[in-house]
Amino acid sequence: MNRKHFIKSTGLGLGLTLMPTLVKCQNNSDSSGLSGASQPTIVKNSEGDILNVLGDIQTHKLAGEGTGNQITEWVSNVDPGVGIPPHIHTKEDEIFRVIKGQVEIMVDGETTVLEEGDVAYAPKNIPHAWTVVGTEKAEMITSAFPAGIEIMFGELAELPEGPPDFDKVAAICANHGINFI
Repeated sequence: MNRKHFIKSTGLGLGLTLMPTLVKCQNNSDSSGLSGASQPTIVKNSEGDILNVLGDIQTHKLAGEGTGNQITEWVSNVDPGVGIPPHIHTKEDEIFRVIKGQVEIMVDGETTVLEEGDVAYAPKNIPHAWTVVGTEKAEMITSAFPAGIEIMFGELAELPEGPPDFDKVAAICANHGINFI
């Protein structure tokens, strides 16, 4: 088989013909509707913006402004008994990855205990909740995409210390598309 016949018969010729057009379209389009530019980033374990979000000590490693609004990622360092009640995100999906300790998580009515190395995925519009169980602090990496939730966490961190006013918390969360159930 000659080269020309091979390219035509395998569809490779069509792919090579369309490739420059596809690349041009891909580079010129932004179908996400999100603004901002992604920037290469390295964040060391000891670095990040620390927020106390109602007892959830979060170290924010990546935020929307540096990721083209694609992802936010933080590390939670949380005492036993601390958690978040059932709620639904209408804007972002979340991934929870336990690094240390035990976290009981409920996603869409199914409850399990995550241990070191375990991962859970909670898509938007699906109820989920989590609580640190056991006797030691838990460390958990959470990724949310698209970004934006970090703005809500900043607002929640500004609330006064002590028992939270649930109505204020719920109002702030609702302004960011998160509703408690």
